[in-house]
Amino acid sequence: MQQDNKPIIEVKNVSKFFGEKTALDNINLSIRKGEFVTILGPSGCGKTTLLRLIAGFQTASEGELYIGGKEITQIPPHRRPVNTVFQKYALFPHLNVYDNIAFGLKLKKMPKAEMEKKVKAALKMVGMTDYEYRDVNSLSGGQQQRVAIARAIVNEPEVLLLDEPLAALDLKMRKDMQMELKEMHRRLGITFVYVTHDQEEALTLSDTIVVMSEGKIQQIGTPTDIYNEPINSFVADFIGESNILNGTMVRDCLVRFCGQEFECVDKGFGENAPVDVVIRPEDLYIFPVSDAAQLRGIVQSCIFKGVHYEMAVAVGDYEFLVQDYHAFEAGSEVGLLIKPMDIHIMQKERVCNTFEASMMDETHVEFLGCEFECPRVDMSDSSRDWKNVKVEVDFDKVILQDNEEDGMLTGEVKFILYKGNHYHLTVFSDWDENVFVDTNDVWDDGDRVGITIPAEAIRVIC
Repeated sequence: MQQDNKPIIEVKNVSKFFGEKTALDNINLSIRKGEFVTILGPSGCGKTTLLRLIAGFQTASEGELYIGGKEITQIPPHRRPVNTVFQKYALFPHLNVYDNIAFGLKLKKMPKAEMEKKVKAALKMVGMTDYEYRDVNSLSGGQQQRVAIARAIVNEPEVLLLDEPLAALDLKMRKDMQMELKEMHRRLGITFVYVTHDQEEALTLSDTIVVMSEGKIQQIGTPTDIYNEPINSFVADFIGESNILNGTMVRDCLVRFCGQEFECVDKGFGENAPVDVVIRPEDLYIFPVSDAAQLRGIVQSCIFKGVHYEMAVAVGDYEFLVQDYHAFEAGSEVGLLIKPMDIHIMQKERVCNTFEASMMDETHVEFLGCEFECPRVDMSDSSRDWKNVKVEVDFDKVILQDNEEDGMLTGEVKFILYKGNHYHLTVFSDWDENVFVDTNDVWDDGDRVGITIPAEAIRVIC
């Protein structure tokens, strides 16, 4: 559908705090009129909080919100040109379908004839023409969701906000409703802002996807851009399946990973620079081993996924996920080939842990709320501020323990990324800072752990 380039929603430098917890951290977002925008991210990333700020159910701690060029930061929900469809539908159980849809119009004291015309038009829009006098409790989940959407669109809002509206439906009904929502958006021509944690749903429905993590926007782009050109390892891992590996950009258009060099199409990363390499499972060519193979491996598992086969292939210490229409059984020796355009290079977000620290004496430094022993530091230069230094710790030098009491400090595993031959973990310490860990041990999201950093792993940057 035709979209207006003029933004209908503008979110400017918006933050939201709940006590000491930051739910949204300096969000900036512009949404065009008539656009279908999906805010996507895992639980707790801030996506629903952002939607509620736009709806007016919560107020921003910092920043400003605009709809149609008018600031609405402090304006109450009923005075905003938006309507919200919730996951739980929020239908009135004592009212029939017609009265549920007409509820908002009755509050506006709309004439009965005009109200009836609008309700019937809304029912037709959602394919519920013959259901106007049905009890809402007698409807299926999909039908109730249509009624909730009809109740929202009957008020002719400029913006329709949808908060995980299909989450309670079964898989088939969810797929059907996705197609109906897409068609409804095309017919209505209004702006849809949709919140979900379902990546496939976001890719299916959206003109634009906003990927969020930890209260921040990670990337904004079309579904194609987000899938084919992820900006960092979080986006690459969250959107679809990915093989994400540590690599080194030898020079423009040449990258090294898995102990070999591969031609690619990426430029501008410098020479011998650490990078992350992303290869989608469907972009790996798999065939009986031959001289054409760039990599050779052994199939570990082969699972039929309906459209394709999904295979885990061990290449030395590395494991690749491969999707192909042909099956190679477990134990088969195979060759793998990757075309240059199918290798995506990403700038590394970080190459080691970096912490603000304070020197206690020549062999002790404080950071993360703890005092650590460290290699001796010459503190003879009295002109230096030894209370403000930085500490670096390599990812693979951090030690995690099952028993929290065995660690120097404690934390919780909150993000796990498989990097081909090891796991890269994000551990949220009880000092409210992230500690990044490379390990071969298997941990689960949410595990409580003890964290130990040996003295020899600490580099004090003066």
